[in-house]
Amino acid sequence: MEKEKKFVEAITSMDEDFAQWYTDIVKKAELADYSSVRGCMVIRPYGYAIWENIQKELDKRFKETGHENVYMPMFIPESLLNKEKEHVKGFAPEVAWVTQGGNEPLTERMCVRPTSETLFCEHFAKIVQSYNDLPKLYNQWCSVVRWEKTTRPFLRTMEFLWQEGHTVHATAKESEEETIRMLNLYASFCEDFLAIPVIKGQKTDKEKFAGAKATYTLEALMHDGKALQAGTSHNFGDNFAKAFNIQYTDKDGKLKYVYETSWGMSTRIIGAIIMVHGDDSGLVLPPKVAPTQVIIIPVSQHIEGVLDKANEIKDRVCKIARVKMDTSDKMPGWKYNEYEMKGVPIRLEIGPRDIQKNQVVLVRRDTREKYFVPMDQIESRINSLLCDIHNSLYNKAKAIRDEKTYTVSNMDEFKEVAENKPGFIKAMWCGDRECEEKIKEVAGTTSRCIPFEQEHISDKCICCGKEAKYMVYWGKAY
Repeated sequence: MEKEKKFVEAITSMDEDFAQWYTDIVKKAELADYSSVRGCMVIRPYGYAIWENIQKELDKRFKETGHENVYMPMFIPESLLNKEKEHVKGFAPEVAWVTQGGNEPLTERMCVRPTSETLFCEHFAKIVQSYNDLPKLYNQWCSVVRWEKTTRPFLRTMEFLWQEGHTVHATAKESEEETIRMLNLYASFCEDFLAIPVIKGQKTDKEKFAGAKATYTLEALMHDGKALQAGTSHNFGDNFAKAFNIQYTDKDGKLKYVYETSWGMSTRIIGAIIMVHGDDSGLVLPPKVAPTQVIIIPVSQHIEGVLDKANEIKDRVCKIARVKMDTSDKMPGWKYNEYEMKGVPIRLEIGPRDIQKNQVVLVRRDTREKYFVPMDQIESRINSLLCDIHNSLYNKAKAIRDEKTYTVSNMDEFKEVAENKPGFIKAMWCGDRECEEKIKEVAGTTSRCIPFEQEHISDKCICCGKEAKYMVYWGKAY
């Protein structure tokens, strides 16, 4: 019992130290570990299995919308990167450079891709000739490198995994439709697959992606009241097309520039899963993304008939869910703690008394509710529980977000909330960059997004008092 107690005590309470709580879960749930390479992590099998489920679901959705997977080089020549000045300026502080190959200095240094717009543009310029070649709907699964000063597993690492979509279209209307379509795809994925409620909106010009005409974002609120950008979709207009001379001959015989989009989601979404759903006992995984949805724990497995019955149940459950059985010689209590730590949605206990009563015990990870279920109802109850757990996690996260969303109408209120009540702050803004920068300076918050669903709080900008143009979500963010 002492060992079991220590296992739980190893997690710092989120109310005591949220950052340490997060790190404890990443390590104790065996999601990732630190490596000897500064700012880089080792993604362990359990963490990678979560990423594989994310990847599998997103990839399916991309292909259903007509996108194809490709792969671009890891290295980008400096001359290619410099073709779009605003883009390179935005990424310059984070670029890692290769200056030598073997024993020979390179005639032109190359960067390790921080993102792949320039490579895709170079390729599109070669393969797009006619309106018949459009649209091109591409996606790439890869890793990218950004030389971050401060790092934290999954949330901000120098190398991370992601997907980056890149598309080109004949018209501005088509590229805008694609940008919004992919943002909506991400939003649906976050809410329907990860049980994470998100706010959809547009980034301000100050916060948009370098080189983009417009950036659209999904903003999620973590348990500590900080925002996390869960996914972004960028409309480049014809900015990159003109820089890279990506042109096509239209039906009227005229030469025209294409319109381009880019969109991405990375392994930082695993950090969001941890911080939205986790508790002081560890990870809490939404069922659809959980590598193991049901863990079977045989109780008194040394008694004849227990393991046989447990295996029989496993063979049934594996037809409807991802299931594992733990037949190790650890004490049942230790196993309970271990799989709570790993966030497995349902624990199924089966022992001699249960066999006598022709039942199993099902325990939910999210609420710890216990159910005594007849043997002939196992499949139906597991199916309904998995659905209930997803809905419960989503509703709980949304309730916490709503509770930590504050509306203010003047700067004094804004500062007071920013200082004492972590969360989203809804406030009116005139649209001027000076006011946006002033708010950050005074309150330490950034604009998270201009939500598509606008509300009228007042007529005046909270900073300058001039006529307000937008209601904006503000907050401190990861």
